[in-house]
Amino acid sequence: MLRSLVFPRVTVAPKNVIHLSINGDRFGSKCCMENLWEKSSRKINNGNVGVSVRDQVSPLINVENTEVSMNGIQEEIRAKEMELSDGLGIVRFITGKVFLITGATGFLAKVLIEKILRTVPDVGKIYLLIKAKDEESAMQRIKTEIINTELFKTLQQAHGKSHQQFLLSKLVPVIGNLCESNLGMEMEISEQLANEVDIIINSGGNTTFDESFDVSLSTNTLGPCRFLSFAKRCKKLMLFLHVSTAYVNGERQGTLLEKPFNLGDSIAREKAASESPTRSFPLLNVEAEVEMALDARNGFQDSTVSTTMKELGLERAKTYGWHDTYVFTKAMGEMMIGNQREEIPVVIIRPSVIESTSIEPIPGWIEGIRMLDPLLISYAKGVLTGLPVDGKAAIDIVPVDMVVNAILAATVKHARMRTPGLSIYHVGSSVMNPILLQDFFGYFHDYFKSSPYMDLKKRPINIERMKLFNSMDEFHSHIQTEAVQKTGDATQGKNFLRRLRKSLDIAKHLAKIYEPYMFYGGRICAGLITPIQRNCGKRCLKRSRGALDLM
Repeated sequence: MLRSLVFPRVTVAPKNVIHLSINGDRFGSKCCMENLWEKSSRKINNGNVGVSVRDQVSPLINVENTEVSMNGIQEEIRAKEMELSDGLGIVRFITGKVFLITGATGFLAKVLIEKILRTVPDVGKIYLLIKAKDEESAMQRIKTEIINTELFKTLQQAHGKSHQQFLLSKLVPVIGNLCESNLGMEMEISEQLANEVDIIINSGGNTTFDESFDVSLSTNTLGPCRFLSFAKRCKKLMLFLHVSTAYVNGERQGTLLEKPFNLGDSIAREKAASESPTRSFPLLNVEAEVEMALDARNGFQDSTVSTTMKELGLERAKTYGWHDTYVFTKAMGEMMIGNQREEIPVVIIRPSVIESTSIEPIPGWIEGIRMLDPLLISYAKGVLTGLPVDGKAAIDIVPVDMVVNAILAATVKHARMRTPGLSIYHVGSSVMNPILLQDFFGYFHDYFKSSPYMDLKKRPINIERMKLFNSMDEFHSHIQTEAVQKTGDATQGKNFLRRLRKSLDIAKHLAKIYEPYMFYGGRICAGLITPIQRNCGKRCLKRSRGALDLM
């Protein structure tokens, strides 16, 4: 289980989704880090100030380096905030609106909350569904996990000594839980929210790939249903926005369009129909999957239930054409939303791999262990020297601030229309700006060679280029050979052998968990969100220095 692996924090942003304009030359997805840094002696014309390419890229790699460029970044952020007054009129629309947001202490929702408060200080209220035992605990979580974090530094600077007063006047904790009936809210609070809320954003979920099947179902499949039931009671509701993942597309190949799921759909059923029109494949029955998980959980002893439920989730996911329990249960959550939404306007946002911020509010900011971090940190520590990978496959990464911009643009467009319906938007880079896995690992080899991890004795860890293997068998042969070579020294003690066995177990686990994503044959098309973002205003189309294209 990924969460059981403790890794140091690493702050990394994709190099391939940035566009740098150097004396009129535009460098995009095919420009590797070496080429960029070889050109570091050339200057970007930024008024009367010359800024090297290294200065432009470094803040996206290491958050410790962000202070040097904050002045320019703040100017850019202020310019972007002005953009919002054009086109869709995001600022005008959000002013006075009341939001209800789940997953508030999570990575994505936290950036979304900061963006709203920074760009639209006259927003009405933002209710935050928080797991807590009482009001005092809920308020403490908001202060420690949101208000007083590094992410809110820009807001703190803008409001000075009154920043906490401002934030607490807008952020209202609501004790609740997606896994409970009525979202775990007290009836009085529930009625108050039903009378006030204009926009609901469900960013809560369980992102562990191999989570226990029953736990993942309760959060990712049934959780949205519970939230939707509450949404139907909201008298002023303009929009229900649900954050899913682009990888609900499962084992689909080629260019992946924004296609909704209906009850009974599955990737395996699609594949069977494409191979033979006469071939039948059973419909996916969501209710039956839930009953199966509950029956299975009740049928096992406590000592074995965790492992068994994890195995069951992975087995069911692969049966129907999904990679793991996470994306399987998220896909079923989408099906249930589509089936039960009735007259509620619904938007589903499907981002790909969300990593650190590109520009705002702080370049290179990240929190917690993101999807790719276990791989990268294990590589930097010398634990993972190879991996089964299709080097020509694309890894789809998007900065979190890009996802937030897409959420706000889609929110305003559809909340203003208030038309019953279901709209789906991908937020990804692999069609318009792909980065190949062979290049991806090459970039990180170069980075960790120049900025190595330190071992327990504070010595730099020397790494070689990641070895890419065509199959799991080749990978297993590699790590076994490597282990034999390392144990050849008879002077090594028991502690060394214990650490070696642990490293082998981690390498095998990571290879197994990430294998579907390292051989992913789909390219995530984000064509529908692009026109909406362009309508944010003419300034959105301009490329400022070192800025990330909105799409």
